Amino acid sequence: MEIKTALLNITKTQNSKIDQVDFSNLPFGKTFSDHMMYCDFVDGEWQQPQIVPYGPMQFDPSTKVFHYGQAVFEGMKAFKDEDDQVWLFRPERNFERINKSSKRLAIPEFPKEYFMESLKTLLTLDHEWVKKGQGNSLYIRPFVIATENGVAAAPSTSYRFMIITCPARAYYDVPIRVLFSEKYSRAANGGVGFAKAAGNYGAQFFPTNIAKSKGYEQIIWTDARTHEYLEEAGTMNMFFRINDKIITAPVSDRILNGVTRDSVIQLAKDNNIEVEVAPVEVKRIKEAAKKGELLEIFGTGTAATIAQVLGFEHGGFVHELPKLKNPYGGFFKKKLQDIQYNRAEDIHGWRFGGY
Repeated sequence: MEIKTALLNITKTQNSKIDQVDFSNLPFGKTFSDHMMYCDFVDGEWQQPQIVPYGPMQFDPSTKVFHYGQAVFEGMKAFKDEDDQVWLFRPERNFERINKSSKRLAIPEFPKEYFMESLKTLLTLDHEWVKKGQGNSLYIRPFVIATENGVAAAPSTSYRFMIITCPARAYYDVPIRVLFSEKYSRAANGGVGFAKAAGNYGAQFFPTNIAKSKGYEQIIWTDARTHEYLEEAGTMNMFFRINDKIITAPVSDRILNGVTRDSVIQLAKDNNIEVEVAPVEVKRIKEAAKKGELLEIFGTGTAATIAQVLGFEHGGFVHELPKLKNPYGGFFKKKLQDIQYNRAEDIHGWRFGGY
């Protein structure tokens, strides 16, 4: 059935796939809900967004995204409360960031009203794909790709903005071990590290595979110039707890301005936990570990929320972190999820929706 609104053109699926899904066994990012949105940039302007049944699309082999990597994306989640209402968490931050990423890759910025109305419509149509209960969510992936045909090394003149969604459970179910990078870097000054450019993540896979071969789930990247400062992990911003203070690197050309990172910093301030936003020296962290002052490392990100770190290795130095009864990471995770699932007061206005 096709429906036209002032902003969107909607074609509903005739046969939902939801009954074929085992929601108790969901590998992350493999199962997609019934509908998706796409919107094309043609002749210098964005066209009317289309909500259609999820399915494959056809592109020419010369489509520019395949050759020059003009592609950016976002990661978001929707949560369902006990009253069957669906909520987003700080969606305007994701909208602002995807346009910031787009601008850096010479991609035209997307209209806010199209973005927000598309999210609302998808969550309304696929309401039953958002399951209640701790750890359950609907992962939302907005992205934009260059769609002009041709292999000339120049920005595309046409683009496609899309939003797809998939039901999800907890991304990191167990604590992880990390390797501090000594050779490879994620980004450099003046580059695209602050953007969610697709190529940033593709370039991480080889070094991360090396880390996995040594028994580590993730790398914490170090700065490209000296490798003396810890920055972020593959999918997360990182926090280090020395005694009762938490430390995290400042955002920059090289470091993504994470929504969860920003939220944790604010929650720390709300709860009188000291936060230091400053360059994090590898030497400082190793010395704190040797003295018994390094109590915790945790990562923050949309997919993971909070991922506790069990231990790390750097330069042959291996350190296991203490097992704390009440870790800060667990405290922040509960605070965040209570807001996301509409179980707690939202004093900062982060929760959005009620669909």
